[in-house]
Amino acid sequence: MIDETSINNLPESSGVYFFKDKENNIIYIGKAKSLKDRVKSYFREGAKDPKTERLVRNIDHVDVLLTENEKEAFLLENNLIKEHTPRYNVNL
Repeated sequence: MIDETSINNLPESSGVYFFKDKENNIIYIGKAKSLKDRVKSYFREGAKDPKTERLVRNIDHVDVLLTENEKEAFLLENNLIKEHTPRYNVNL
């Protein structure tokens, strides 16, 4: 289960994050300038849209791939979404 300690141990560099469920299925792929800040934003208190609420309830753990910069993260995210077609990625 993902907890505050595991989030705080994420790097602050750019990269791609993979939210996975209990069965280790990739359910969402995202990119970030700061992986720690972006992943932490999903778990902050406050109103979230229904899709994000469902996503957060299904996250068991997060994996990351570091990139040299945001542009590389964007391109990698795009390719990985096409390859894995995660349930909660709808734009690509």
